[in-house]
Amino acid sequence: MIDPSRQRRILGQALFVALFLAILFWRLLPLAPGRIGWPGPDLALCLALVWVLRRPEQVPVLTIAVLFLIEDILLMRPMGLGAAMAVIGTEAARKREQRWRELPFMVEWLRVAMLLALMMVANRILLAMFFLPLPPLGQVILQSLATIAAYPLVAALAGRVLGLPRGRADRDTRHR
Repeated sequence: MIDPSRQRRILGQALFVALFLAILFWRLLPLAPGRIGWPGPDLALCLALVWVLRRPEQVPVLTIAVLFLIEDILLMRPMGLGAAMAVIGTEAARKREQRWRELPFMVEWLRVAMLLALMMVANRILLAMFFLPLPPLGQVILQSLATIAAYPLVAALAGRVLGLPRGRADRDTRHR
């Protein structure tokens, strides 16, 4: 028989992977071919940050690295750069998860916004450093702002629909 905490961790990880792949599938759909619109938020990164801050034991670093590497390959971005940025960002958030848990949501949102902005700047610097094509700065800033604006919505949905409320630690995370 499987331990209930281990079963909860495995089910949480499976749900995270399924939601991540659903978001990736949605991004790959040709919903408006030929039309260039506003860049949307990076919902996969929002989901990863919310999950790491709510249930860090359910999303190991290897899972995040593999999923974001698959996303880099399928979206034809520089292979591994987005995955590296996601791993560094989520691990920075995971390291501070216990301290952020007691703070009001607005402080968490501000810190996540700063983290996302730093990730955007680091990504841009690395692209320039290796002479890779840089996406237009305006689009990158708009996507970052859209991702920051989407974070509270993803967090609210995760809390209400997925059962990942903030501020309540599982027994597993208290005794780490």
